[in-house]
Amino acid sequence: MLLVALLATVTWVPSSAMGQSLTLDSEGSVRSREDLRRLLGLYEEAMASPAYSAAVKRQAERNAQRIRIRLSEGDFRVGDRVVLYVEGEPTLPDTIPVESGPVISLPLFGQITLRGVLRSELQQHLTREFAQFIRDPVVRANGLMRLSVQGQVTNPGFFVVPADMLVTEALMVAGGPTGAADLGSLRIERGSEQLIAGQDLQEAMREGRTLDQLNMQAGDQVVLPERRGSVLGGFGQAILFAIPTALITFLVYR
Repeated sequence: MLLVALLATVTWVPSSAMGQSLTLDSEGSVRSREDLRRLLGLYEEAMASPAYSAAVKRQAERNAQRIRIRLSEGDFRVGDRVVLYVEGEPTLPDTIPVESGPVISLPLFGQITLRGVLRSELQQHLTREFAQFIRDPVVRANGLMRLSVQGQVTNPGFFVVPADMLVTEALMVAGGPTGAADLGSLRIERGSEQLIAGQDLQEAMREGRTLDQLNMQAGDQVVLPERRGSVLGGFGQAILFAIPTALITFLVYR
């Protein structure tokens, strides 16, 4: 019960600007093209509405632009990987790196482009591609994302993770927060740009948003800063993440 109470305390963030935040639902842990188009339409409506502040409209424009890029260019970048199974083709590698293009290169089948392909479309796309060589191919495929987790985690570095992973699970892949971590200052960056942070990120974590739902891509960085404040706050965070290894494994690889 203590763990549940601490989770509720850390992840729930009260809104100090009711009516000035923009929350859009998603229909899947990995967004479909239809879902992205729907979200883009809602962001564009928000940008044109007098109901939202200039700050919220700027954020909506940034999010809309990220979705436009996804719809145009697809989700795959160099450094990502594709987990692949094709029935009757045991010589194919089960994990393939995404190369510049973006493409994947397969023995016998050559290069297959992933340009314009969303993660949610990967299996269907590869099934069509293999149908040029194999009669009624049975294909299973999933996309993995290269993600950087830095700051106050036990094992900072780059990790290749499923796109339907939660941000909290990504922290666990990096060994979990240290006792000096400031969870309230957690942020996600793309190069010099801050994608999401503060109350918006805390709310997204509370709602269980996945990396894909946050429009993340290869090379994005989850940064957990060092805590500056009361010792009690750090102690509470340390207790929160003192979860047995078996439970962490279950959460990350379920």
